[in-house]
Formats: sequence, structure tokens, C-alpha cells
Amino acid sequence: MLTQSAWRLIGPTACLLLLAGTSVDAQTTYRWVDPATGHTVVSDRPPPPGSKSVGKATTTADGEEPLEARLPYAIRQASEKFPVTLYTSRGCTTCREARALLESRGVPFSEKEVTTEEEVAEIGRRVGGDLLLPSVSVGRQSVNGFAPGAWNDLLDAAGYPTRATARVRPAAKSAP
Repeated sequence: MLTQSAWRLIGPTACLLLLAGTSVDAQTTYRWVDPATGHTVVSDRPPPPGSKSVGKATTTADGEEPLEARLPYAIRQASEKFPVTLYTSRGCTTCREARALLESRGVPFSEKEVTTEEEVAEIGRRVGGDLLLPSVSVGRQSVNGFAPGAWNDLLDAAGYPTRATARVRPAAKSAP
């Protein structure tokens, strides 16, 4: 059994170790214009209601910005206005070509693997007709089946660059 003086030494040390072992996964920084003074404020606290020009940035524990923040401006703008969803099926060789086309352009996309007849019918209604895989939706526009020329035209119209920058190549995300 430990004596009272031993607990006095161990207690604070154990608390410090516990606190040091926990880390914050991400930190959010807010930037806004204060309505009362008109000055720009940068803080870790959310802005008060009525603040103008509110911006929000999040960094991870290792100080890195999330992937979305590291994407080139043109890709960030296009992906916010016209998100891309790739519809595929398991074992589809053309789906690999479609995925490669999106990756070669540096397009961030979500991928939805279609597995049931209900999903086929629902996505078919969305893309306008019988579903041919792979298919892509860019914002509210869709191309049914893989036609590289039509896919490139759709991506061009949405403002995506014609090829990926060397800096960041976004990975595919699973669609809900």
C-alpha cells in the first residue's frame, strides 16, 4: 500500500501524463469582420451573430490543412458548386477507366457502388433513363455510361482543370 506522501507525488504526475497523452485532433480558426468596429478578427472562438465575411479554417493535430483546403482554388470552387459522383459496380473494367479519367484531372469525387436493383432504378431516374455503368453526375448534370468526350465536356463546363496538378491528387470518397 502506498503512503500518503507517495500519493502526493504520484497524483500530480499521473494527471500530467494523462493530459499530455490526450491531443486535439483538429483546431478551427475563425476569421470575420467585427460589426461594431469594422476590424478583422481572427480567433479560435466562433464569431458573434451578425458578423460579416466569416471564414473558417481547420488544421489537424500535425498542423496540416485538410485535403480540401490544399486543393487548388479552381478545383475547390468547382467541387463546391458542382460535386462529382461516380456510379460503379463491382468487377467493372470500364469503371476503372472512368475512375482513372477523374483522377488524371485531379477531380475530387465520391464513388457509389451500385449493388441492388432498387439503387439501379433510383440512379437511373436521376441520370435520365436506364442506368449504364459507369455513370457520372457533376452537380445536377449527368452522363449515363462512359463516354470520355462527354465526361470531359461536362467537367470542363463545371470549371474543373483539364489535368491534375502535381501538388495534390484527391482520393476518391465513398458516397453515402
